[in-house]
Amino acid sequence: MNTASASPAELPAGSGRPASAAEPAPGQSILVWDAPVRVFHWLMVLSFAGAWLTAESERWRLAHMTLGYTMAGLVAFRLVWGLMGTRHARFGAFVRGPAAVLRYLRSLRARQPEHHVGHNPAGALAIVAMLLLTVVIGATGWATYEDVSLPWPAKWMEELHEGAATLMLVVVVGHLLGVVTSSRLHAENQARAMLTGRKRGNPSEGIRGARRSLAAVMLMAVLGFWWLQWQGAPAGGAASGGHVAMQADGRPAAPAAAQLKRPHDHDADD
Repeated sequence: MNTASASPAELPAGSGRPASAAEPAPGQSILVWDAPVRVFHWLMVLSFAGAWLTAESERWRLAHMTLGYTMAGLVAFRLVWGLMGTRHARFGAFVRGPAAVLRYLRSLRARQPEHHVGHNPAGALAIVAMLLLTVVIGATGWATYEDVSLPWPAKWMEELHEGAATLMLVVVVGHLLGVVTSSRLHAENQARAMLTGRKRGNPSEGIRGARRSLAAVMLMAVLGFWWLQWQGAPAGGAASGGHVAMQADGRPAAPAAAQLKRPHDHDADD
């Protein structure tokens, strides 16, 4: 759902909606999404999909944890970039209140969608929800896997982790449906815009540079982290992760996966 709300200056006198609502988007291609935003977006897609698919597998537990930590790190970057990034990456450019969200949804229903160069209000709501859910997922996942001592049963932390991940999936599906709907009504491929960074708009609404160097640093940092996680995996259990207990003769006491305590094992502690 990629489409920043019109500024107050664009509101006609006596109107509560943008002057461009129901007007087609300008036909000129402009650069809207910088490279760091696009790299963040696709790394989040890959990480969440991978973490979801490996959530129930002991064999791929290290991969699951690595992808979860990657998501948390990406969100930390996005929060900073939302304050000091390029024009359409800043939260102040697209985060709007409930009234703006409802107005935009009504315009979709009327098949006369408001045009937004950056994120539209509904898309912005989904983005904020996913950022917040990622924080919850990362914190509860870390606390669960590290057996952090808490003033409540460990099972509650596990259930919160799984519940937040499920809610995240619901938001992601809703976001995808919104992207498809918005793309059809605006006659503009929103997913492709997140690949190319370009959308239709007025030249004055575009950004000057893509910041590719920063995006390259982001990508290298993530790949470096994945490499370090893989190198730090125990021998014979690289995919599983965790610590391997050794017998006196130097042999593993059990397969690496057996040394890991799954979140579900906390049920017996309660």
